[in-house]
Amino acid sequence: MISYSKGEVTQILTTYNGCTEIKVRTNSGEHRAINYHLLTGDVKPGDKVLLNTTAVQLGLGSGGYHFVVSKSGGSTISPDQVNKATGHIMKLRYTPLQFSVLSIEEENSPYHKLFHEFKNLNNMPVLIGELHSMLLPAVFNIKRKTPTLKVAYIMTDGGALPANFSRNVNLLKTKGLIEGTITFGQAFGGDYEAVNVYTALIGAKAILKSDIAVITMGPGITGTGTKYGFSGIEQGYIIDAVNTLGGRPIFMPRISFADPRLRHQGLSHHSITVLKEIVQTKAEVVLPQMTTKKCAHVRAQLETHGIHEQHKIVLVSESEEVLKNIRHFGVKLTTMGRTLDQDREFFLTAGSAGYYAANLS
Repeated sequence: MISYSKGEVTQILTTYNGCTEIKVRTNSGEHRAINYHLLTGDVKPGDKVLLNTTAVQLGLGSGGYHFVVSKSGGSTISPDQVNKATGHIMKLRYTPLQFSVLSIEEENSPYHKLFHEFKNLNNMPVLIGELHSMLLPAVFNIKRKTPTLKVAYIMTDGGALPANFSRNVNLLKTKGLIEGTITFGQAFGGDYEAVNVYTALIGAKAILKSDIAVITMGPGITGTGTKYGFSGIEQGYIIDAVNTLGGRPIFMPRISFADPRLRHQGLSHHSITVLKEIVQTKAEVVLPQMTTKKCAHVRAQLETHGIHEQHKIVLVSESEEVLKNIRHFGVKLTTMGRTLDQDREFFLTAGSAGYYAANLS
């Protein structure tokens, strides 16, 4: 079921990357909401809007936001803007909000012929992670270690669908730390749109001319507490896709000693399931140097599940340098509400993967 509410825009809080955070007044009081320019045009104080309030009412993660569905008087997207949307690939297909994009591989695209000419990724390192919060520490370490490397971010549709929602992406683009973003599947709002992970990877190499690509879902994740019921299971077929295209898959395991849930202690059961049962090919699994006790815990998990035999385990011993690279940018990192100091191993693992990948290009 979808919950709707009518409201009036009272304040523009911030605008970034095609996304506006606003305050709206409804019958139940004043609330925060998100408006996506691509879907509903610009908004201003006084506009009457229709809001999707479902996530807030259910107490879900969505950052405590309502989302603008439409506004009175219709969208302010001009006919010229609509005419520029020459693509024929639909996002949010067969829903009331479906819209067309120009995907990089379709016939109308100026890049169409590249997909016929493509040979392989030429061993390009591709960092593959589960959570969006892995993106910043990985990229920070790549760019601090080797600033000249070109990095592409590929966003899957396992979490938030609009890339515009991500403040992390906006920060990386503002600081010039990534060459661009590619969204595929039902995700949208990247600098380039692709149909699937294979063409997104080709786009990162052939269009963005990237030395390294990083793939994670957008903010958020779907989980059910069951073995296979989580959207991060996509990492398995992504590793296989990278190998199929001749890339070098580098897996960023989900490691935490701060998560209160036993199934996510040490090496998360999500990472174990992906590496043990889902993926059909090999990856390099990066581990950071941790305390002796924590390192032994993770090693035991790898050995118990035979992961050390299926994949190449890489240990990055420069933990202090990795953390220094993360802190250099002065950005407050969080994952599941926990900061770098509260969940050190989580961020250290992603940062170590970036550090390692920077040495390969």
